Amino acid sequence: MKIFLPRPDHRWLSWWENRPAYLALDVALVAGCAAAALFAGGSPWRLLVFFVALPTLLIRRRFPWLPVVAMPLFCWSSGVLPAMVVCYTVARQWGWRWRTLLSFLLTAGGTVIVAWDPTPDDGVLYQLFFPPAWLALPVLGGLWMRQRHTLLNALRERARQAERERDLLAERAVAAERRRIAREMHDVVAHRVSTIALQAGALSVTAPDERTIETAEVIRQVSAQALTELREILNVLRHDQPESADGVHGVQSDGSVQADVATLVRDCVAAGGNIHLHAATEIPVVTGAVRRAVYRVAQEALTNAAKHAPHARVDIRLVDEQGELQLTVTNRRGGKRPSGHAVPGSGYGLLGMRERVTLVQGNLHTGPTLEGGYRVHAAFPLVSTVAKESA
Repeated sequence: MKIFLPRPDHRWLSWWENRPAYLALDVALVAGCAAAALFAGGSPWRLLVFFVALPTLLIRRRFPWLPVVAMPLFCWSSGVLPAMVVCYTVARQWGWRWRTLLSFLLTAGGTVIVAWDPTPDDGVLYQLFFPPAWLALPVLGGLWMRQRHTLLNALRERARQAERERDLLAERAVAAERRRIAREMHDVVAHRVSTIALQAGALSVTAPDERTIETAEVIRQVSAQALTELREILNVLRHDQPESADGVHGVQSDGSVQADVATLVRDCVAAGGNIHLHAATEIPVVTGAVRRAVYRVAQEALTNAAKHAPHARVDIRLVDEQGELQLTVTNRRGGKRPSGHAVPGSGYGLLGMRERVTLVQGNLHTGPTLEGGYRVHAAFPLVSTVAKESA
């Protein structure tokens, strides 16, 4: 059983862009500034003012204007290092704005005033331009980081837009191909099946004997059912509607997998098949996908048996064993079909069965038997089994 632990709440990190590394960096920065101030020494009043203004550096990402307001205190008490941090912060947060320029001018002016020496050894120009030059470096770094962040966001948005456009084009291509397939099926397959149904109906009216009338009526009913299923499939292809969660196209039953298979066997027996069904009385509930897969696998197995072993006995076994719904279709060796009466095949029957079984996490085994027949065995998961695995 999987145990899901609650995810930690990081809302308190929103001031640091939800990144613990940014919080750690700001804490280290504040600690470094405090250590530098203590190492440089000075009057107790200057240290007190510095430590009052110091917490503004810790929350500078959320409130960049606070360290700007505290900048005169930094300039008077500790020197240029906090001023450089504030200049970088405002440039990084605000970009090319008048607020950035104003903050830089105030910070530079305050630094020049505090560091002014009436009797300079380096000259007046040095005192006027050296502090602003040092402060210009973090401003340029902050502007560069701001521009880089903006560019990366634009590139990410462009990539997302390109991905959305690609998915949209793919969906349009799939929809166009589905409509083309539906059009071809309607123009070719539906026409052929309709012709078969009409000819069978005419034969059932004009046939000279009862046996021929019964056979023609079976052909007409099967053709009509095939047309009904074909219309439903065409509707799905044209309108991109998902397949129904319950039931199988064209099958009228009481809503159980046994009834679906029994209906299929009854129709095949009416068409002249030698089919025997052995189904359990009670089978646990299965999902709609498993129910459809069971029906289609049984249908394809019976079609292959009728095609390759005509008039041979076919046994269908549908039981609940070992926590799985097991379907076994076995046909014996059949007689040879008269020349010229071979039914063409697409070669995708077994592949389609395997794909359907795999999609519902089942297993499929096919192969010849020792007696010369053929066996199809499929095992499908039950609803209870799926629930236990997902728990």
